[in-house]
Amino acid sequence: MERTTEKDSHYNNLEQMPVSEILKNINKEDHSVADAVAEALPQIEKLVEITAEKMKNGGRLFYIGAGTSGRLGVVDASECPPTFGVPFDMVVGLIAGGDGAIRKAVEFAEDDMTQAWRDLSVYQVSERDVVVGIAASGTTPYVIGGLRKANEKNIVTGCIVCNTGSPVAAEAKYPVEVITGPEFVTGSTRMKAGTAQKLVLNMLSTAVMIQLGRIKGNKMVDMQLTNNKLVDRGTRMVMNYTGLNETAAAELLMKYGSVRRAVEVHMQGE
Repeated sequence: MERTTEKDSHYNNLEQMPVSEILKNINKEDHSVADAVAEALPQIEKLVEITAEKMKNGGRLFYIGAGTSGRLGVVDASECPPTFGVPFDMVVGLIAGGDGAIRKAVEFAEDDMTQAWRDLSVYQVSERDVVVGIAASGTTPYVIGGLRKANEKNIVTGCIVCNTGSPVAAEAKYPVEVITGPEFVTGSTRMKAGTAQKLVLNMLSTAVMIQLGRIKGNKMVDMQLTNNKLVDRGTRMVMNYTGLNETAAAELLMKYGSVRRAVEVHMQGE
């Protein structure tokens, strides 16, 4: 396969560029990412639909990846409970090398073809679930092995890659290929490829959660009230839905712990 993510940058002599030129050129390259994601929307739609279907029936979503890709999966998974009020183990991000690899690279962890399945097995992954491999290159053994084993167990598999015709995409039943091309710094897939993966992950988890009823109108009515900013936001939402004043809305919100529950109780009492 041809790895466009590894092709030489369109720019050279980067160390001689003025800072203004470095920034302008990185920004120019970044502009192309959204267009690349747009090309993959039909693939993303299929992955969203099957994931939502599985999760409506009690399934979970697992991300597996290494390096930047693994970290992005962990980030997306970790943001689902506070944003959508789902259990912490409903969306799970697994990274080659374990949680320590989130902060510090673990040498050769991504080269183990069997470790991803061992990591998934801790969660007793089953046919009810969905496993999505994240790999910019599309060649990461950790991801290939995990998807292959999941397929053997008749588990729905998907992927987010940034090259065409990759081994990872070949293993995934629902592949998403976002072709971002050469990086500004040759091979540095934390840049455009990482941005593309983040955009797709945003789409996947958000669209699935909307399908699961975790958004009302355009509001995060199930968000966790973990700081004053979110309590203030929740209070305003309760005020908008119920017509209560700020003090009454805040009291109702704190009593019931979520915007959804506070509004439901208020409406039932009217």
